[in-house]
Amino acid sequence: MEGYHRTRLAFDPRRDIVWRSLWTFYFSRIISLDDCVLDLGCGYGEFINNVVARRRIAVDAWDHFPEYVDPDVERIVGSVTDLDFIAPGAINFAFASNLFEHLSHEDFTRVLQTLRSKLAENGTLNILQPNYRYAYREYFDDYTHISVFSHISMADFLGANGFNVFEVRPRFLPLTVKSRLPVSPWLIRAYLASPIKPLAKQMLIRASVSRSHSRSVQSGTEDRELRPRKAASRVCSRSGAA
Repeated sequence: MEGYHRTRLAFDPRRDIVWRSLWTFYFSRIISLDDCVLDLGCGYGEFINNVVARRRIAVDAWDHFPEYVDPDVERIVGSVTDLDFIAPGAINFAFASNLFEHLSHEDFTRVLQTLRSKLAENGTLNILQPNYRYAYREYFDDYTHISVFSHISMADFLGANGFNVFEVRPRFLPLTVKSRLPVSPWLIRAYLASPIKPLAKQMLIRASVSRSHSRSVQSGTEDRELRPRKAASRVCSRSGAA
């Protein structure tokens, strides 16, 4: 893993500008101050560091990630498939960026099974990652990618594992910050607001635990936005733009 962070995922201060802007112009609108936020495969912590919430938890298998994450964030070095330290129903907002393409289907299924019990009644799972439909040329440039998902197959996989997908954005963000284009908060704000998304190859998918599945335990596909009820074995840290 050290080699991966040295060659494929070296620290880049531009990512913090991206994530600070994403928090200001998007995520702050769907995360409340009273939420408990879980960042799965947090990498350098650019997302969780910018989150403002009652409780913040970061999980990654990389031994050195705590060095980059704010000290008031709960930092757990370990696999995203092992979340036993979290109480049932504690998580309001679970987030995974550029993570599940690094996991086998078996490990991904295990994560989803665990999250079904860890999410609060109105909790959501929020996934940002490359969309193979648009990123097929670059997808396996990252040698740690082992699973392939488009926005269609990801929504189906979540549905098959007890989740209700209520929002799918097939083209949400560019694939990487590794370009000659400037990284500017105002350009990011304009990009998020624009219906035209040049170079957008990352998808955003939001889901909640299926009500029918939740009841049984206790006794979209193109751009769509429905109203929710409220608003790794080894883990490779997130890569790409986000």
